[in-house]
Amino acid sequence: MAQQTPPTIVCFFCSFAPSQNGLRHIGGNPQSIVIPEGSLIRNLVSQTRAYLELHLAVFLWGFTAILGDLIQLSALSLVWWRVLITSISVLLLLRNGLTFRKMTRRSIGQYAVVGVLTGLHWIAFYGAIKLSNASITLVCMATCAFFTSLIEPFLLRKKMNWRELLLGALIIPGMALIVQNVDVKMHLGVAVGLLSSLLAAVFSTLNKKWIDNAEPLPITFIEMSSAWLFLSAVLPFFFYAEPSAALLPTAKDFVLLLLLSLLCTTLTWVLALRAMKHITAFASNLTVNLEPVYGIFLAWLILGEQKELSPGFYGGVALILVVVFSYPFLNKITSKSPSNQAN
Repeated sequence: MAQQTPPTIVCFFCSFAPSQNGLRHIGGNPQSIVIPEGSLIRNLVSQTRAYLELHLAVFLWGFTAILGDLIQLSALSLVWWRVLITSISVLLLLRNGLTFRKMTRRSIGQYAVVGVLTGLHWIAFYGAIKLSNASITLVCMATCAFFTSLIEPFLLRKKMNWRELLLGALIIPGMALIVQNVDVKMHLGVAVGLLSSLLAAVFSTLNKKWIDNAEPLPITFIEMSSAWLFLSAVLPFFFYAEPSAALLPTAKDFVLLLLLSLLCTTLTWVLALRAMKHITAFASNLTVNLEPVYGIFLAWLILGEQKELSPGFYGGVALILVVVFSYPFLNKITSKSPSNQAN
């Protein structure tokens, strides 16, 4: 069987190949690979659009922390509204219920579990913001890659990647530096933020494990609606313990909740999903790592949090971000190693 040229090599060389009658020939003979010039342009436009859409999605993800700080509701009430509005918006995007009929009860139960974990993650995330601030919580979320390197081998039954684990351990000095340079009153917020990061690592790994069992839209609806049902069952106990807490938002908070749910959840999901079809996993991972950078910048700009934090805090942030941005490069180098290419 003749060896086929990989698509990535084709796309690279076709940009240098001569054009004849609207076609680009890769090679110096008539039997060379021929690609329509228009398809090349469309591919480049699609990739550029995908990068812009993914950057917009990541920027909006960073904005969720700012909205969580501005909304005056408790973390539980805030998340209850977020998953409710998101569930309704996703339901409107679903064309029919046939996809649910094709899903097994086991799959539905699995996605429901992920939804509950997602709800708990968001409660811890916004709880950390209320206990500390948006910048500290976003830095805590940067440890998610480290927690994932610990959890993935057990949940996905794969070998431990010791290089990733060692690199992730370098986050610990950065977190220690941050804890030393924030007010003692914010230490509980750091602990809850790390719990939020751990929960994110768990539910994202389970999503990765089960995502191929159904279409993304029905999965999202099941996860969001199951989170809402779980939180609805918890609410009575919460209000019994906290009688002064409010469920109904003010007009201002409701507008912010709509932005959080529709703009920073439903829209970002659609943008990220479309972008993943046109760019590599390496590029997407590198872009997603920008979330704490965007979020901390917005916290400076909108909340003025730089006044609450010392230079030592930002030293710890810089160390953690260096480690986080090293992850995709490490994965790329590892994937190119002779042992991996032989598999």
